[in-house]
Amino acid sequence: MPSIAATSSKKRKRDDPTHENLSFELDSSSSTGTGPLLGIFPSLQAPKDTPFKCYGRRKARKDNQKDTDDDGGKYERTLVVGEAPAVEFISNEEESRRAADSGCSYLLAVHDPRTSKIKILPSQKTPYILTRTVKALKSIPPADAPSSLAYREARTALGETFGTKKAKAAIRAQERNRVDVNAMKGVMQHVVDGIDEKAEGLLTKDEAKDLADSARLVPPFSATATDPGDIYSLNDIIPDAEMKALNITLIEQNLKHNDHVGMLPWKHCKWVNNHIKRLGQEEDKSKARKRKLKMLLYVSTMFLFRRVVGHPKGLDKDSIYEKMNNVPTIVVDGLLSRFTEMTRGSSVHIFTSAMSTKFMAYLLALCLRVDDFVSNPKNLADDLSLSITKYAEFDFLFSNYQRFLTNGSLLPHSSIQAAYRGLGCKLKTLTERERANRGLSDTLADTKFAILTAPVQFPKVRTAKKKS
Repeated sequence: MPSIAATSSKKRKRDDPTHENLSFELDSSSSTGTGPLLGIFPSLQAPKDTPFKCYGRRKARKDNQKDTDDDGGKYERTLVVGEAPAVEFISNEEESRRAADSGCSYLLAVHDPRTSKIKILPSQKTPYILTRTVKALKSIPPADAPSSLAYREARTALGETFGTKKAKAAIRAQERNRVDVNAMKGVMQHVVDGIDEKAEGLLTKDEAKDLADSARLVPPFSATATDPGDIYSLNDIIPDAEMKALNITLIEQNLKHNDHVGMLPWKHCKWVNNHIKRLGQEEDKSKARKRKLKMLLYVSTMFLFRRVVGHPKGLDKDSIYEKMNNVPTIVVDGLLSRFTEMTRGSSVHIFTSAMSTKFMAYLLALCLRVDDFVSNPKNLADDLSLSITKYAEFDFLFSNYQRFLTNGSLLPHSSIQAAYRGLGCKLKTLTERERANRGLSDTLADTKFAILTAPVQFPKVRTAKKKS
């Protein structure tokens, strides 16, 4: 059994003749046993005749690892236990580990009285912090912690007995202000009934969501659609009468010669020109191609319409007809009815901020359909002279129509990415396989595309946090 080296507070006797012949030497013993160990008693010194034992849990040995007899390689944890007639001692593993981690270590020496030699052990020892337990108190169960009510009553009694005048006055004021819960039991049901009665006129969560969706400045949409093509119907963006009025004969005849630019209502849109150029390289002349050409022609018409009606003071219908003389009248009338407003008693059509937001939503929804619901915002941002990411507040302008009416100074078209979010699009990069399927180059690996997925999910309205 390993021994415990206990520290002593006795002073060394300098006049002891046996101390004159002491000599020191380093212990050269090859024994790799556990002991001796160093124990520290923080509050109570154990009697010298107290026996101590050392217990250890062996480490799990791996197949390729040889067994060792030293303490570090053999035992995973070690406990030192001792028992006196009235007190039990046991090492505290957490405190002992904390002492070892703090760098606390000792060099031990063993005195041999026969040879008058003091042998210094070659290895450092970290102390074991021992705690005590009185045997007579082990049978007494621990007292329960007082409840908050009992603690408050005891504290109040102590304050009334020994407190100052100011403390006693504070105790009496606290007693007067305390609410009697038992007295409130009879009126609680009346309070709850009153709250339920007043809450009958409030909207439910679903009703509030339906109301917010109905106020969005976007084309009519289906919240339950499982395909992106069914979210925004083409008939709701381009009415059938306007679609039939679009004539693409001359554009089809000049596709192969790439001489279609002069036949478009607005020839400066690179996005439209690039799409028509790609269609001209295809041999397919199906109905889907003709429908896509009509959609591109309508997008070009919307670009011209945006340029014409953007006059700050507005224009009358005859002036707009004159500036859009190459567009069918039914198409111009439809655009004016959907995207302009007129004041009472005036014939001037005004392109207000709210109508501008609605117009942008219709335009981007149509462009998404042409792009198979995956669009590069940068291409249209250049044609529309808009920033790609600036002005993040546009996310919630779609869901608050009154904000446009009461604050005309807002610029709703400062960020095209935010406009796509308002339509329910997600902005993310495409994988290498997705880019290959769409014929896109690897230079667009870091570009965020606007992707419309079903079912549609609109951005949540962000509210300002209250300042604490």
